[in-house]
Amino acid sequence: MVRNDIRNIAIIAHVDHGKTTLVDEMLKQGGAYRENQATTERVMDSNDLERERGITILSKNTAVHYNGVKINIIDTPGHADFGGEVERILKMVNGVLLLVDAAEGPMPQTRFVLQKALELNHKVIVVVNKIDKPDARIDEVMDEILELLIDLDANDDQLESPTIFCSGRAGTASIVPHESGSDLRPLFETIINYIPAPEGDENKGLQLLVSSIDYNDYVGRIGIGRVDNGVVKVGQEISVCNYHSSENPRRTKIVSLYEFDGLKRNPIEYAMPGDIVCFSGAENITIGDTICSVDSPSPLPFVKISEPTLEMTFSVNDSPFAGKEGKFVTSRQIRKRLYDELLKDVSLRVEDGETTDSFKVCGRGEMHLSILIETMRREGYELAVSAPRVIYKEIDGVKCEPMERVYIDVDSEFAGSVMEKLGARKGELVDMSVHGSRTKLEYSIPARCLFGYRSKFMTDTRGEGIMNSIFDGYQPFKGEINARYTGSLVASEAGVTTSYGLYNTQERGVMFIGVQTPVYEGMIVGENPKLGDISVNPCKTKQLTAIRSKGADEKLILTPAKIMGLEEAIEFIAEDELIEVTPKSIRLRKQILNTANRLKAQAKLKK
Repeated sequence: MVRNDIRNIAIIAHVDHGKTTLVDEMLKQGGAYRENQATTERVMDSNDLERERGITILSKNTAVHYNGVKINIIDTPGHADFGGEVERILKMVNGVLLLVDAAEGPMPQTRFVLQKALELNHKVIVVVNKIDKPDARIDEVMDEILELLIDLDANDDQLESPTIFCSGRAGTASIVPHESGSDLRPLFETIINYIPAPEGDENKGLQLLVSSIDYNDYVGRIGIGRVDNGVVKVGQEISVCNYHSSENPRRTKIVSLYEFDGLKRNPIEYAMPGDIVCFSGAENITIGDTICSVDSPSPLPFVKISEPTLEMTFSVNDSPFAGKEGKFVTSRQIRKRLYDELLKDVSLRVEDGETTDSFKVCGRGEMHLSILIETMRREGYELAVSAPRVIYKEIDGVKCEPMERVYIDVDSEFAGSVMEKLGARKGELVDMSVHGSRTKLEYSIPARCLFGYRSKFMTDTRGEGIMNSIFDGYQPFKGEINARYTGSLVASEAGVTTSYGLYNTQERGVMFIGVQTPVYEGMIVGENPKLGDISVNPCKTKQLTAIRSKGADEKLILTPAKIMGLEEAIEFIAEDELIEVTPKSIRLRKQILNTANRLKAQAKLKK
């Protein structure tokens, strides 16, 4: 059975190449809105964090109609840290739109997601987006895409993939280079003519692979996936099994069934092979499970998700300010939240830590874990997190570490400074090319050596540099490195900061706090430009006497504090430091708060 009335596609691309904006226009021209309906930009980025950062974090499903054909579209994240989201949804589709910026060309994440699509033998439609940009270089980008396809061992069909030239913002597409077109019809036509229709046997036993999970307070967990074979109906008895599990199938029942249509989920009574649906009723369902018929359970294989490369320790906040700002503060509450996240995020790993109130959380990168921490603090959680650590592996008896392939685009005058810093961090230059006034660098560097470098990179390039990185396998350990060349200014006593105290402290380095800020002993209040920590007292008050001196009422000019965001804090902290995360504050602190005890511990380590 071939479903000619359906096409299932995913839009894949590097971050900020215009996937979500293109989906906006496809929805408008695919009849998802009324003529006079008010719409918002990047409507698929429904999460607050996605809107604030301008990136897609979670895959989203939608559908449009064109000439009697329903086109199911999945909008995917473009950041490498959320590659797990892309890997798992590719099983739901028969083809992909590979979106490439007409100025930037193929980028690291373009390579990663395209490789996954080619491994599944998906049909590819190349979409060169943003052709109306002043610096668009369409012909060169087309050559770069062809080189990438050859490099990834694409087959003959994939090498001859059709190319569409479009402007997602303007909602136009064309099959001719350098021509803008008038609407997205050429794109819709190419999808219908080139992407294969889904196939399946409605007379076989039911097979529906769960590729995504949603949650609703009223109905509980909601599974999302494509029907491969058979027919699924509301009220139907089903069995839940897993390809990689030896457990007996669990029996349950489909309570409700929905299809995607535009931005809505419409209730339906049944779904046929090729339909992408969401359903409720199956408790404890997770990504990778297969919904099967009771009489013939036959699970489908699930794609192996890439392993995490980074870990952080999440623990109960035990600072003097603990419990004052958070709603959920106990280890039981934090544990439940972390293990619930595993149900939605397949590239995350959570283990119980060395103590009863700590947990090891492993992810794909700093942004992957920082998004989780930021989401938790917005939900009312209060916790302490450690500095990130890479996950080492032993391969053939050799200690190996994760490597990153770093792609850098900078103004040529800053290239020397960038090369010097990366060389000191054990980076190996793989490729270098000059395009006008810009220099492109490609480096292979240990993942741990990139910690704390992004902020320095932005300073060195005066904010004009572009840096992207992607996981590049494991290599033998490259040796020890001191990635941090600065120290911390640590409060020596508890109190509230004063102008006088801060004025005398700011000479030591950059301050992270302002006046009238409560601090406690062991809290980090600033950065020491030299290696090593300095104990300071920002709460010091001026001694008042009856005798007035010449400079008694001198004006104290304070340098504005550098307010640390969550990602800057993760980059900054050393191994003996923690970040105290609450719904209202982000504070940096030492693991050992007492100054005397901390100095004793440091002396023991030196011995």
